[in-house]
Amino acid sequence: MSGPDLRRAAAERAVALVRDGMRLGIGTGSTANVFVELLGARVRAGLDVVGVPTSEATRVAAEAAGIRLATLDDLPELDLTIDGADEIDGAMRLIKGGGAALLREKIVAFASRRMVVIADAAKRVETLGAFPLPIEVNPFGLGATRRAVEAAVAAAGCTGRIVLRAGAGGAPLLTDGGHHILDAHLGRIPDPEALSAALWAVPGVVEHGLFLGLATGAILAEARDGAAHVICLGAV
Repeated sequence: MSGPDLRRAAAERAVALVRDGMRLGIGTGSTANVFVELLGARVRAGLDVVGVPTSEATRVAAEAAGIRLATLDDLPELDLTIDGADEIDGAMRLIKGGGAALLREKIVAFASRRMVVIADAAKRVETLGAFPLPIEVNPFGLGATRRAVEAAVAAAGCTGRIVLRAGAGGAPLLTDGGHHILDAHLGRIPDPEALSAALWAVPGVVEHGLFLGLATGAILAEARDGAAHVICLGAV
C-alpha cells in the first residue's frame, strides 16, 4: 500500500463531509491536492460550494478543477477547512508548514468553524518535533530575528539547529507573503504551548507552524491487510 493510496483514502473520506452550500477552506500539500481533485469532480457533478485557498499553488489547482473561489474578505467565516499536516499528536496539536503556506493556512483555519486534518497515519506522533518546525519571519533584520528565535527555542526547553530554508537555485525561499522560513530541527517539543508563546514574543516572527487548538478532527489513513483503512479522531 503506497503513500498516494493512503492520501487518496483520507481525501475520499474528507470529501464526503462536504455539503451543498458550504464555505470551505482548502489546504495545501500532497494530501490536500488529492482532496482538490476529488472535490473538483463533485463540483463538476453539480455540488455547489465556494472555497478559500490557503496558497497560490492551491488556488491554481482549484481553479483548474473548476472549484468556485473567494477570499476571506468575501467570506470571513468558513464552515469547514480540510488541510494536511506534517505531524499530529494525541491532543490534535499539529506541525504544519512543510509547504511554506503556514501563515495563510493558519488564518484560514482560525476563520473556520471546523478544521479536519487529512493525512497518512504515519504523521501521528507521541511528541511533536521530529518534523522541523517552520517559523515564518520577516526578511528585515533576519540575523537579529534568527538569534532571537534561537534564544526563544532554548527558553522553551528545546535544542536543535535553526536553518534558513532555501528555495530554487539556493536563494532563501520566499513565501506567498514575501517572507522567509526558518526551520527548527528540534527532535522533540516537550511543551508546544510554551514554545508557541516564546516564538510569539519575537517581533520578527510572522507565524509559526505549531497549530494549537485549531484542528477539531482528523482523518488518518493506514495500510492494514493490504488495504487502506481510515481512522477518525475527534469531531469529523
